[in-house]
Amino acid sequence: MVRLHVKKGDESQFLFDTSVTVSVEELVKQITAIYNGRLKVERICSEMAELAEHGITMPPNMQGLADEQIEDLKLKDEWAERCVPSGGSVFKKDEIGRRNGHAPNDSMKKVLQKTMEEAKALISKKQAEANVCVTLEMVKEATDQLRGAAMIVYPMGLPPHDPIRMEFENNEDLSGTHAGQLVIEEPESQLWWAGKELQRKQKLSDYVGKNEKTKIIVKIQKRGQGAPGREPVVSEEEQKKLMMHYYRRQEELKKLEEDEDISYMNAEWADSNSLKRQFQGVKDIKWKPR
Repeated sequence: MVRLHVKKGDESQFLFDTSVTVSVEELVKQITAIYNGRLKVERICSEMAELAEHGITMPPNMQGLADEQIEDLKLKDEWAERCVPSGGSVFKKDEIGRRNGHAPNDSMKKVLQKTMEEAKALISKKQAEANVCVTLEMVKEATDQLRGAAMIVYPMGLPPHDPIRMEFENNEDLSGTHAGQLVIEEPESQLWWAGKELQRKQKLSDYVGKNEKTKIIVKIQKRGQGAPGREPVVSEEEQKKLMMHYYRRQEELKKLEEDEDISYMNAEWADSNSLKRQFQGVKDIKWKPR
């Protein structure tokens, strides 16, 4: 299997195993699905952390309003009574007024937090450091774990306007958000290797040969952004090691210079003519004026 190290810019994303016989068209679809799936898991976890702290989101027309404004406008959250967490709620006011403040109790909060940690670990960028490949099945598993935790804590479900439910139903609206800018739609997705765009009509073997044990770095990005920057000849980690090596070598040379002392050359044992004078009997002759 060919191992691809997928990056976005210079940032590592995940490892992916495939075959040299795969078409670039299919490869782009697979990698883009995993890339966007990981982003979805991260978005769900971000919202679920808020859910654990402050409960469900309020209807859009009530978000950001002070309690007095809600009373004056006679607005009511019809979903607050339906979507109650298991075991009751604990009130923790949301200062930005986005969620209703009726948070799950500590035991249910721990269920959400533990599931978030497990889901994040499953699709984490650290998997690449551990030489573990990420598959679309792993992304789906992480999503299913989060969905299961939400059903445990909120057996009656979440409001239709809650971002977590919208993510599960693939109805999320990311327009105008930073999260939306990170998503790469499959038709706009490109893969680059060695400064070349992998053309969809070709096969992977047309670029990397037929060796199934090949390992390459590919970069994913949106169409129209031009060629991504090439990988440095020396990695950041290798550069740090080289700098540390040269620094230690420089310190060793400095120490040798400081310890250099030639006063020993005046010692008797360092005199190259000492043995000759002994044989001639002229050792320790002292000359004094008369």
